[in-house]
Amino acid sequence: MAILHLVLKKKWFDRIAAGLKPAEFREFTPYWRARLMRDGAIRQDFTEVHFRNGYSTKAPFMRWTMGSITVYRRDFIVPLNGEQLTADRYFMISLGKMLELRR
Repeated sequence: MAILHLVLKKKWFDRIAAGLKPAEFREFTPYWRARLMRDGAIRQDFTEVHFRNGYSTKAPFMRWTMGSITVYRRDFIVPLNGEQLTADRYFMISLGKMLELRR
């Protein structure tokens, strides 16, 4: 069992918390490949995604079950809620069910 920890800006945190944004995107960079892949394949061991709105110990927090992680080319993604997608490839982290929300 592994937990994926992600920090979000308030705008995106609030949209995910409200159920308006069912997925989070991360660019297909060496940093994210190291975190989300093992031996050239997408990791399947994540069971939850933990989001924080900032780095403070008192920052708003939420837990979601992990849906799936998929790699997409920008041409095949319809941006949600005004997201600006500028890279060629992205990891799309789909969310399952909200387990906890602390503000």
